[in-house]
Amino acid sequence: MPAVHHKLLLEDALHDSPQTRSLLSVFEEDAGMLTEYTNQLLQSMQRVFGAQSEMGLATEQLSQRLLEYEKKNFALGKGDEEVISTLQNFAKSVGELNSLHSELANQMADSMVFPLIQFREKDLTEISTLKEIFGIATDEHEAAMVKYSRLPKKKENEKLKADLVKEVAYTRRKQHQASLQYYCALNALQYRKRVAMLEPMLGYTQAQISFFKKGIELVSKKMDTFLSSVSNMMQNIQTQLDSEAEAMRMSQKELLSAEDFVYMPDKDAEPVNRTLIQKAGYLNIRNKTGLVTTAWDRLFFFTQGGNLMCQPRGAVAGGMVLDLDNSSVMAVECEDRRYCFQITSPSGKTSMILQAESQKEYEEWICTVNNISRQIYLTENPEAVAIRLNQTAIQAVTPITSFEKRQEGSPNPDSDSQKSGAAPEPEDLIAPGTPIQFDIMLPASEFQDQNRGGGRRTNPFGETDDDSTAESDDSLLQQVFAVRFLGSMAVRCGNNREVIYEAMRQVLAARAIHNIFRTTESHLMITSSDLRLIDPQTQVTRISFQLEEVCQFAAHQENGRLMGFVVEGTDWSDGNGEGEPSFSAFVFESNTEGEKVRPPIMWFEKDPEALAELMKNMPLTNDGKFLLLEAETGETDDGAGPEDLESEA
Repeated sequence: MPAVHHKLLLEDALHDSPQTRSLLSVFEEDAGMLTEYTNQLLQSMQRVFGAQSEMGLATEQLSQRLLEYEKKNFALGKGDEEVISTLQNFAKSVGELNSLHSELANQMADSMVFPLIQFREKDLTEISTLKEIFGIATDEHEAAMVKYSRLPKKKENEKLKADLVKEVAYTRRKQHQASLQYYCALNALQYRKRVAMLEPMLGYTQAQISFFKKGIELVSKKMDTFLSSVSNMMQNIQTQLDSEAEAMRMSQKELLSAEDFVYMPDKDAEPVNRTLIQKAGYLNIRNKTGLVTTAWDRLFFFTQGGNLMCQPRGAVAGGMVLDLDNSSVMAVECEDRRYCFQITSPSGKTSMILQAESQKEYEEWICTVNNISRQIYLTENPEAVAIRLNQTAIQAVTPITSFEKRQEGSPNPDSDSQKSGAAPEPEDLIAPGTPIQFDIMLPASEFQDQNRGGGRRTNPFGETDDDSTAESDDSLLQQVFAVRFLGSMAVRCGNNREVIYEAMRQVLAARAIHNIFRTTESHLMITSSDLRLIDPQTQVTRISFQLEEVCQFAAHQENGRLMGFVVEGTDWSDGNGEGEPSFSAFVFESNTEGEKVRPPIMWFEKDPEALAELMKNMPLTNDGKFLLLEAETGETDDGAGPEDLESEA
């Protein structure tokens, strides 16, 4: 007798993944079809038992029912070939034994009708009851997870958190126990249905032989060997059932003996794996339900190749949600929920906010998406590549949080990267081990100097102090862009765009490896003479450069919102009087396309004649301080002079 090829794995009961639910639905559908078929078969047997005067017609219908078992196409019907062939032989024998007598009624009731009724009332009813219990336990667990997911991160009540954790653990254990019992019953049903299909017919045929000892010799000779094989088949099936039931009982006992932390969220004992290129699990996704209202749905997400897939419960297969190639991922603060992160497409037009169940899941999801976005999965051995890149990045990248002087690997402007010919290597652009600065920390003394006396503020009515005239020319032509500072590092040259692309790669890789995803928004002000990074809240200049110091600018070729520039300075660490040129790369993420930031930087710097022409054509006041909203005509309707126009401006 071949072994059963399909069964529900008890080890998957705790995770309750959509794949397990999908397989469970097949078992449930099979049980429903079996119940329907059992009722039909029982009706046929009762007709044989009751319709004594129409015995021939009843047995003919029974023969047809037996033949229909093969046509039912049970999804879990593999391994039933011998049962099907046996039922077909029974159908043939029933067709030959169409001349039954009323004396067979009692034996038919005991050996044919009663076993099938017992199978329906005991086994099939048990399946239905366990299904209801499993559904109730699942609903209770979902309700507990919803309450736990709403637990705030800040100022949270420890007692409330402990109560919710206990409630989640209790409902999860309850669901686990219910699912184990339900799975065991469905697995056992695959064996019991075979016995239930064969036992009534065996009893029916034995009753026929016992009452018709003088039956047709041809039929009786056929049945002796056939019934013996059926009896042996049933014994083998029963032996397999007993063995499988014992194995499931031991497995159930072992699974239920696990520690309590298995049922508790955010209690992962295993370390975070940062080299994953595939990930699957439940996440909460934020969906907009209105202009200002949102809703969170708990769905099963998994990665497939370079795509993020989502599979709701009850769905046979998952659907693609987002293409992860060249996408960006970062941690975000969202509605006072913990473990939230955002995935953004390369174009920046599509983004989604997801919430993980635990800190480990949160970090692994971010690392996995980051690995996939770098298209590691397309290599021959993606696991080894991910491990090697992770180790290399950890060794080569050391984050710092303030301006620290680099003691080693001083930039060399005469590097081989400036040589024409082959593309420069990363070591020629940036020295290995170069530290990265992830934030611009303003010195306390400079902050006080800029804010002493409240700082200089722009007067909305156009009135200025006397000491501001020196800066009025620079303020005439300026553009402001909203940006987020990602990082800066020393580089070896400043005349090659590749050095900016390499700096972008190392900064983003370092942020992902060290879980530095939070950024602060600033205003990048570009004037005709300098470039400033301003705090939008305090209007304090965090850092500034002269435009002649900006020697290179580039935007990312695929993610247009990533941009960077190289600033040239002087390194006096050698102690000589002249100093050596040094270069630093600064990487930003802009709310607009990076190429829109390039024109004012390079135009103000590289085309002074065009700048002078633009300033010449601008309508200014007589003293050259202010930009007029309307051109001066020398005559006004009310006779107002230039002073009036100046005040209106």
